Amino acid sequence: MDISELKIGTEGTFIGNMEKGIDSIKRIEAIGYDSVWFADHLMGWIPESIWTPDLISMSMLQPSPHDFYDVFSVMSVAAWNTQKVQLGTSVTEPFRRHPAVLAQIFLTQDHISKGRAILGIGTGEGENVIPYGIKWEKPVTRLEESIKIIRLLWENNEKVNFDGKIWKLKNAVLSIKPYEEGKYPPIWIAAHGPKMCEMTGRLGDGWLPTNFDPKTYKEKLTIIQDSAKKAGRNPEEITPGIWCNIIVDEDHGECDRLLETPFAKNYTLINSSEHFKKFGITHPFGKDFYGLLDYIPTNYDRETMLQAFEKIPSEVVDGSFIHGTPDEIIGKIEEYAKAGCAHLVLYNMTYACDLSKTKSSFGGVKKIMQYFKG
Repeated sequence: MDISELKIGTEGTFIGNMEKGIDSIKRIEAIGYDSVWFADHLMGWIPESIWTPDLISMSMLQPSPHDFYDVFSVMSVAAWNTQKVQLGTSVTEPFRRHPAVLAQIFLTQDHISKGRAILGIGTGEGENVIPYGIKWEKPVTRLEESIKIIRLLWENNEKVNFDGKIWKLKNAVLSIKPYEEGKYPPIWIAAHGPKMCEMTGRLGDGWLPTNFDPKTYKEKLTIIQDSAKKAGRNPEEITPGIWCNIIVDEDHGECDRLLETPFAKNYTLINSSEHFKKFGITHPFGKDFYGLLDYIPTNYDRETMLQAFEKIPSEVVDGSFIHGTPDEIIGKIEEYAKAGCAHLVLYNMTYACDLSKTKSSFGGVKKIMQYFKG
């Protein structure tokens, strides 16, 4: 694609003071980002057992790693305080909310934002489901049925019936219309495996994976586009996106140092056992450990976490982040664009690794943005 057409988004979850969150979202729009994305979490990815200043300096600013507002309330506030930037969930899931409720919520967000809401959705994460007594079962089937139900309720003026393995609807209605006639919020799917990519080709308006190298990204995108063609859809109508966790510094050596921090190593644990196998090692929590499902941070004490960090070599952490100087990251972004990516979301995690890097890291992000956006 033409690099000048590349859309760039960022992470915008409100943490702490609501007024600061509003100031931040206004600043994000003023900088020129095309989209801003909000985490839908009850629990954060970091155990409170290691949320201490000696290990994670962010703990000096935020009392708990699990401080999250309701995502849809925050999106409403963000929409009311902006005019142009798109607003999406990164991502929600159909375990905690019935698909009819999600359909209603996003039409509401559509009206509040005047057509700027994106429904980012996936199969979910164990940490937001299992500790709260919600049964984890058939996540892919549940997601597919949910998307079908959402579309049925959006696009039908009459009563809706649905007889699925998970959901049963009889004479269900949702009569609210979108902000712009005939234009419903786009549904972006956080797909990684072949089955999910195939589903994205059939049912998605966009694709929002994370942690793929450009080569793998292109291979997965091909699956999506082939699936779209088989379903009689135009593949060009599906927006290929990617979520990128970045660590940026003018000194590449500093980035290597930050990759060794507890914060960076903790995020590496979210990867599947397959990610670790690529480097010839076993996931610290077991050979069949699947991070997105099995990693429940509140289950791990400090000693267990520190022992796990010792088992993670630098090359494995390296594979979990895009890191380097602004120019190096620009080059990597261009590789994704060449692989077919049209909408890239940058999440600056540098300062979370070392709070003293806050100003310099956002300076690096600014250089990246200036390159692509002028």
